[in-house]
Amino acid sequence: MPVTTNPYAVHIGTRQPRDVIETTALELRRFAERIGATRLTTPRAPGKWSARDILCHLADSEIVFAFRLRQTLADDHHVIQPFDQEKWAPVYRSLDAYAALATFDQLRKWNLALLGTVTPSQLSKPVMHPERGEMTFETIVETMAGHDLNHVKQLEEIAGARSL
Repeated sequence: MPVTTNPYAVHIGTRQPRDVIETTALELRRFAERIGATRLTTPRAPGKWSARDILCHLADSEIVFAFRLRQTLADDHHVIQPFDQEKWAPVYRSLDAYAALATFDQLRKWNLALLGTVTPSQLSKPVMHPERGEMTFETIVETMAGHDLNHVKQLEEIAGARSL
């Protein structure tokens, strides 16, 4: 059965997911530098996340993706555990953006190392997402890339803003 829904696929376009995820950490560092320490904690709009919040969310998400990738490879018929990002976010106000960025960077390197070992047959290994339906290992990688691009776009908007 094909994937029923991958809400992040729209962000990828014609780019290769692996190319996207290999460059995200560098892009995040560049945007954090452009935004600057004084603006990292300012929400981009009322009710929206700040750059710090986005970086913390990306670090948390990388932990989630690491687990999902490994469980998909390890288990037959693995069922992904969804999470509510809004319930994870309140703590972000007390965390450091640069620590989140460093965490993301190291976890991403570890995930990329894993991806370097994956065989073509493993890419097509099925996994079930309770909210999105049947997926494959490769769909998880595509989701990572689209998720990255979605949040990089938000950081780009923050970096380009003259005043927040």
